[in-house]
Amino acid sequence: MTLHTPSQFQKKTRLPEQVHFDRKEIGVIMGLYGRMVAAGEWRDYGISALSEVAVFSVFRRTAEQTLYRIEKRPRLRNRQGLYSVIGMDGQILKRGHDLKTVLRVLERKLIRVVE
Repeated sequence: MTLHTPSQFQKKTRLPEQVHFDRKEIGVIMGLYGRMVAAGEWRDYGISALSEVAVFSVFRRTAEQTLYRIEKRPRLRNRQGLYSVIGMDGQILKRGHDLKTVLRVLERKLIRVVE
């Protein structure tokens, strides 16, 4: 019988941790998404959980390019803010520490003049 010391065993490779939206954040985002779908502005979405960023992508139609991206980047928590809204062209529309405040830039699209 052979005895192995702990240093002889191979170290397990850890999978990189992923960034996710929590239940409260998803609730806020889906509330806005529901209002925009009811207004006929948005029709589809996609969620990605990557190692450094969680992304909620919004589409006007399923086969089109991303209309907006709502991102959560924990590394920017102490700098510009944890959340950001990015437009179709890659321009950052709003960045901040509070998700509801950041999403207000998209809620302005709901306000229309009634004649």
